[in-house]
Amino acid sequence: MVQIKPVTQDNLDEVLSLKINDDQTGYVSTTAESLAQAYVYQETAFPFAVYSDQEIVGFIMMGYYETKQYYTLWKLLIDREHQHKGYGRKALELGIAFLKERFHAQEIYTGVIPGNVNAKKLYESVGFRKTGVFENNMEELRLIC
Repeated sequence: MVQIKPVTQDNLDEVLSLKINDDQTGYVSTTAESLAQAYVYQETAFPFAVYSDQEIVGFIMMGYYETKQYYTLWKLLIDREHQHKGYGRKALELGIAFLKERFHAQEIYTGVIPGNVNAKKLYESVGFRKTGVFENNMEELRLIC
């Protein structure tokens, strides 16, 4: 069973050890970079470990972007040994559910770097759509909940 749980001192080392494929490095932040951002934005960042049963297989971070006043899928990473098993989609669904249940989010935004075809397909498969905005080297997508 796939579930998300907050990153804590008990699972931090496992989260930090998650790895991606070499061809994904230009698209995905490391978990260390993501957790540093979560620390700085601790009031508005929500980092989670992605579990399959008792094993950590990935990382997802949801957030609230205060400047634009909307909720975001900020980060998503599935360990290279666990990709193409449906964990990314399930983690995304659980992250969306978290924002809807906890904050009653009606829209969720994310950004995709051009060329990251797999991420874009995944996001579109759960309902994210292009907004027409392109900034910070990312194409903006929005999910209406």
